Amino acid sequence: MTGMLERFVRLTALAGVVVMGGIALLLHQTHAQRLPLPDTLLPSDPAGTPQLRDRSGVVLSVSYQSPMNVQDWVSLHEVPRRLIQAVITAEDQRFLQHGGVDWWARVHAVFQNLRMGRAVRGASTITEQVVRLLHPRPRTLWSRWLEGFEALDLERRFDKGRILEFYLNQVPYASRRLGVVQAARYYFARDLETLNLREMLALATLPRSPSRLDPRRNPNLLDGPIERLALRMHERRLISDTEYESQAESPLGFHDAHLDVSAPHFVRWVRERLAADLAGKLRTTLDGGLQTKVELLLEDALRAKRAGLVANAAALVVDTPSGEILAWVSLSGPEHTAIDAVRVPRQPGSTLKPFIYALALESGWTAATLVLDAPLVDAIGTGSHSYRNYSGTFYGSLRVREALANSLNTPAVRTIRQVGTASTLAKLRELGMQSLDRGADFYGEGLALGNGEVSLFELVEAYATLGRGGVHRELTGELAPAALPGRRVLSAEVSALLTDILSDSSARQLEFHSGVLDLPVRTAVKTGTSSGYHDAWSLGTNSSYTVGVWFGNLDRQPMREVTGASGPARVLRAIYAELHRDRALSPVPQGPVQRPSTLVRRDICALSGERPRASCPLSSELFRRQNVPKRMCSGHAEMVPVTRATVAVISRPVPGAHLALDPRIPDALERFEFRIESPVPVSRVEWWLDDRLLASVRELTWLWQPARGAHALRARVFEDESGSAFVETEPVRFHVH
Repeated sequence: MTGMLERFVRLTALAGVVVMGGIALLLHQTHAQRLPLPDTLLPSDPAGTPQLRDRSGVVLSVSYQSPMNVQDWVSLHEVPRRLIQAVITAEDQRFLQHGGVDWWARVHAVFQNLRMGRAVRGASTITEQVVRLLHPRPRTLWSRWLEGFEALDLERRFDKGRILEFYLNQVPYASRRLGVVQAARYYFARDLETLNLREMLALATLPRSPSRLDPRRNPNLLDGPIERLALRMHERRLISDTEYESQAESPLGFHDAHLDVSAPHFVRWVRERLAADLAGKLRTTLDGGLQTKVELLLEDALRAKRAGLVANAAALVVDTPSGEILAWVSLSGPEHTAIDAVRVPRQPGSTLKPFIYALALESGWTAATLVLDAPLVDAIGTGSHSYRNYSGTFYGSLRVREALANSLNTPAVRTIRQVGTASTLAKLRELGMQSLDRGADFYGEGLALGNGEVSLFELVEAYATLGRGGVHRELTGELAPAALPGRRVLSAEVSALLTDILSDSSARQLEFHSGVLDLPVRTAVKTGTSSGYHDAWSLGTNSSYTVGVWFGNLDRQPMREVTGASGPARVLRAIYAELHRDRALSPVPQGPVQRPSTLVRRDICALSGERPRASCPLSSELFRRQNVPKRMCSGHAEMVPVTRATVAVISRPVPGAHLALDPRIPDALERFEFRIESPVPVSRVEWWLDDRLLASVRELTWLWQPARGAHALRARVFEDESGSAFVETEPVRFHVH
C-alpha cells in the first residue's frame, strides 16, 4: 500500500512537472509569436496606390489593390450612429464591456458549435478582428489563441473609439472593398450620410460572409440576416417600433458606383510620373467641371461629324502661365479604350509652321519680309512632289504675316530651306516634341508641312510656350504651390509677333473666309490637316489658356474631307467660350500675349513691306526696333505676282535629277517623260533642251529619247495657236548617265 502511494505521488509530481513544462512552453511560444502592435491606428500604407482628386477635391480614381484602406478613411464621429449600433450588435454586443476577448461569447460559441456538429459561430470580438486585420494569419486554433492575447494588448494601448474607428474603415467586403465608405459606394453608389436604415443594416450584416451574401450574386440571401439583426436591435431598444416596421418595407437599391469625373487617361499619366512610394490622396491640377464640359463638347462634335467618318477625338486644356493641365479628354471609342489619343503621335499637318517662321524671325526676318507663294516641285526618290495650297491657289509674293496667317505651303517650304531642317528639328525638340526622334535627312523639307509625327500633348506644350512669351515649361498634373521652372527657347519679341499674326483675322482672309477662328477673347489660333485627311488639328493660345483639339481615327482610316478649320476649330472656339464665361479676363487689343516694349508699330507699303511712298497702299506692322525698315519702297520691283510664267512649271524631271540608261534596253528604244504643270488652258507646248527646240506638241507631256550628259530643259507654254502670247518656265537642269 505504501509503495502504491509512493508511486502515485511520483506520477502526480511527474504529471505536475509535465503540465508546468507544457504551460511554460505554451507561455514561451505565445510570447515568442505575439507580434508587435503599431504605434497608431491611423491610416498608413506607403505601398498603396494614391487616390487622385481634381483641384477641388473631387475623386478621379479609386484603387482597391492596397491591403489597407487609406483613401476613404472616415473619422468615427462622421459615421452615422445607427450604423455604429448595427455593427456592434451584429459583430460584438459586449464590445463596450469586455477587455478585448468576450469569454462568455466564446464559451457560448463552443457549445453552439458542438450542438450543431460544425462551426457556425466564431465569437471573435471587434478587437480580435482588428488584430486579424493588422496581423493576418491562417485561420487555426493557435491563431485564435494568439489573437486573444494581442487583443488584450490592443485594448490596453488604444481606447474603444480608436479601435472601432479602425474596424469601420478596414472591415472587408466583396470585390476588395475595405471599410464602410467603400462598401456604401460599391453596393449603393451613395455616401454614408445618405443611407437609410435598411442599407445600414445590410452593411453591418455583409461582413459575416461578403462573398456568400453578395446581393449581386444572391439577390435574396441577405434579407434573412437583415431581418434578424433588425429584430435584435428592436429588442434592445436601439431602433423604435416605427423604424423597425419602416425598414422592412424599404427596398435595397443596389447600384453600380461611378466616378463623378471621368479622366482615366489623365489619371494613368499622373501615376506614371509619381514616385513609387507615394501614397494617400493627391490633389491634381484637373478641373473636374471643365473636364466634363469638354468631354460633352467633343461628344457632340463627333455626333455632328458622323458623315465625315470621324470616330475619335481628343482635347487638352492647359493653364498657360503655370502649365497646369485643366482638362484631358480622349474619346478613343470602345475598340481603342486603352489608347490615349492625347499622347499618340500623329502627323501634325500645318501646326508646326509657326515654329519654322520663329527661326526665320530670330535670324532677322520680319513679319513684313516677302516670301514667294508659287509652284514648287521637289524630287522624291525617283519621282517628284508638287507643293500646293489647300485651295489650289497661288498668291505670288506675300508678307510673312499673310503667308503664316493663311497657312500657305510653298512659303513654308521656302522658309525651312532658309533656316535649315536640322535647325528646325532641334528647335521643335527644344519645345518638347520628342516624338520627332529621326534625323533631319529623314524628314527633309516636308517637316514644314507635317510629315513627322507628334502628339497633341507635345503640340499643346509648344503652343503654351508661345503664350508664355517664349518660356518653355513642362506640363504638370500635380497641384503645386509654385509653377515649375521654365527655360527660354524663343525670344519674347518673336513669340509676341507669332501670336499677333495667328490672332489677326484680317491677315487670314485669303484662305480662311469664315469667322470660326475669331474667338471672343483675342487668341492665337492655328489649324492643321494631314495628307489624306487622316488628322485634323486646332491649337489656340493666349496669356491665360492654351487649348488643343484633334479629330481622326485611331485605326488610321481617313476622314471624309474633315479639316482643322471645319472640325476641331469649332470645338476649340466652344472651349474658349466656356473658359472665359465666368472669368474676368479683359481682351488685350494689341495681341493675345503681353507685347514687349522692344516691339514698335510702323506704317509700311502693303505690297513691298518697305517704308511707304505717297503712292503706296498703306498698312502697319510690328517690328523689333533693330529691324524697322529703312529702305523706301522702290515701286514694288521685288514683288513677284502670280503670272502664267510663275504658275507653269516643269514637274518632270525634277531639278538636279540623275537619270541612268537601262543596259538591258537598246538606247534607241528608251524614253523618258517630260511633264509640265499649268492650271491655265494650254494650246501648245514647245520643249527646249540645251537651247534647241525638241518638239512642239499639244499635250503637257512628251517622251524624250535620253542622251547621256548634262542638260538644261525649259518649256514655252502657248495660250493660243497664233503664238503671239506665251510664257516660259524656269530651266531645269539634270544629268543622264
